Amino acid sequence: MNDREFWDKRFGAEGYAYGTEANAFLKESVPFISESGRVLCIAEGEGRNAVFLAKSGFEVFAVDLSGEGQKKAEKLASEAGVLVFYTVCDLDDYDFGEEKWDAIVSIFGYVGPNEETRKIVYRRIRKGLKPGGVFIVEAYHPRQLEYGTGGPKDVDFLLSFEEFKKSFEVSGFLHGEEMEREVLEGAFHTGVSYVTQVIWKKA
Repeated sequence: MNDREFWDKRFGAEGYAYGTEANAFLKESVPFISESGRVLCIAEGEGRNAVFLAKSGFEVFAVDLSGEGQKKAEKLASEAGVLVFYTVCDLDDYDFGEEKWDAIVSIFGYVGPNEETRKIVYRRIRKGLKPGGVFIVEAYHPRQLEYGTGGPKDVDFLLSFEEFKKSFEVSGFLHGEEMEREVLEGAFHTGVSYVTQVIWKKA
């Protein structure tokens, strides 16, 4: 089963795999995004975070490789009375553009199978952000393997703050923390977890 088939199977099942409520860290991070700004949600899945941002007054775009995820996201957006511009494609093929986004958001998203691959995506994110734009991330930390309450089982998929410091100017970090917190997001993210949180601002 390839990645697209895996996510289509998960998102094609009844209900919302990760719930319909936006991520708690993202909610806290909204004040860092320019008012009425243009936001890109990467690896957005079933749309819970994109819909929340659209309801908050942002112009929201989303990208994910799952067509089933798109169907769920569009249903959620329709029910909320908002619009999310959703593209189905592999992140490697997505055009981030240049100085286009006020924020790029990655919440427990698959950005690449290892650090070297992710560095390429990070470069495109830096290029795509407007000056003053922010990159907002919550991801499972390598220590999450000890917790077993969600996320990948392969340490190469898990992200430390140190990884971000290698790819982004240190002076741009508004927030960077590795921490234990309770994550309650649907059936697959449930319980006390160890996460990495990042907010980085482009100069």
